[in-house]
Amino acid sequence: MIRKFLDRYFKDLPSEVAALTGVSFSVALGFGIVAPVIPVFAKTFNVSALEASAVISVFALMRFASATPSGWLVNKFGERAVLWVGLSIVAVSSALAGFSQSYEQLLVLRGLGGTGSSMFTVSAMSLLLRSVGAEHRGRASSTYQSGFLLGSLAGPAVGGLVVAFSIRAPFFVYALTLTMAACVAYFALPKGLGRNDADSDNSASEPHMPLRAALKLREYWAALSYNLGTGVTTFGLRNALLPLFVIEVLHKSAQTSSIGFLFTSVAQASCLLIAGRTTDIRGRKPAMSIGVALLTVAMTMIVFSESLTSYFTYMALVGAGMAFLSAGASAVIGDVVAGRKGGPVVALYQMTSDFGMIVGPLFAGFLLDYTGSYRAPFGMSLIITVVVAIVIATMPETKSRKYVHQELANAS
Repeated sequence: MIRKFLDRYFKDLPSEVAALTGVSFSVALGFGIVAPVIPVFAKTFNVSALEASAVISVFALMRFASATPSGWLVNKFGERAVLWVGLSIVAVSSALAGFSQSYEQLLVLRGLGGTGSSMFTVSAMSLLLRSVGAEHRGRASSTYQSGFLLGSLAGPAVGGLVVAFSIRAPFFVYALTLTMAACVAYFALPKGLGRNDADSDNSASEPHMPLRAALKLREYWAALSYNLGTGVTTFGLRNALLPLFVIEVLHKSAQTSSIGFLFTSVAQASCLLIAGRTTDIRGRKPAMSIGVALLTVAMTMIVFSESLTSYFTYMALVGAGMAFLSAGASAVIGDVVAGRKGGPVVALYQMTSDFGMIVGPLFAGFLLDYTGSYRAPFGMSLIITVVVAIVIATMPETKSRKYVHQELANAS
């Protein structure tokens, strides 16, 4: 039964997609187990709330700082090598973090883990997009993201059982899931791409996709704008302010806030495969347009309506919108790279999201403190979303291989 389901789920997709989806599930499962414990564990060293929060921030900061070097490594040593080495770094640093005897040790080890995480993310996405043809990039991206989503949903549930044994136990379980992922990357992924993509006809003369050439393409800027915009608004707004909004404005419990987050995850999971097929059949631009339209409606609702119904509807629309946007944008990156090695191109795409997630909470919190009203950060998020919508509306469609080759020739 399971075998038949998997065969149908990964039908027409290369084996690399199944392996990378398994890797993403293992990584997200372990992270979902350890993430809620990290600030609690940091507080056992008698540090302030700010210092405890810094343990989380240093991971994101190091991911951002090491994205560009990770892109260079991908081009020099290949995706597979960078992938399993990056996973191994996070696994070892997580296990050592479980043995931490001081706050400083924990901080350094989590920063090291962020470096390995960046290596994993850049190399995995680069390999994913180079392993599939243009006709399957949307579906492959959605399938890969479903591994992260399902792992993220299962992680906290498992983590509640693990932490009952010890506050340190989640770090070791996380290291175990990462080790499993590294083994899959090393043994299940071929040393080469395993295919000769029609997009790669010019790979002999130009084996790498230069970042400077990608930066001349409007479609690449549209993908960057999406990643930065949603990093600032969707992640910044949702993670930093919505839990407070539920308690202070809606006068509901923290449990109600968690239910809203579940709405987002379920909606995104439900729409991922539909979004992938839409991206491959109708095109990248239509899929991204659907996604940003859903986000615009969601942002408008949360700005002008302070009700529990609006909150739940907002969370569901955000999940659905993210499914379409992420599938379309990932396929655009794949079209831009066009079967070549594009480590720096993928790295910059990741960096925009990480940067947005770093500044988003700070930006949202500043607006709330300055104005004393939630409508100010919500309204600014709506404006940013509309700007992203305009950028997407003016981008060219990249589904046509002939068009992509012409654009790359012009950009070069």
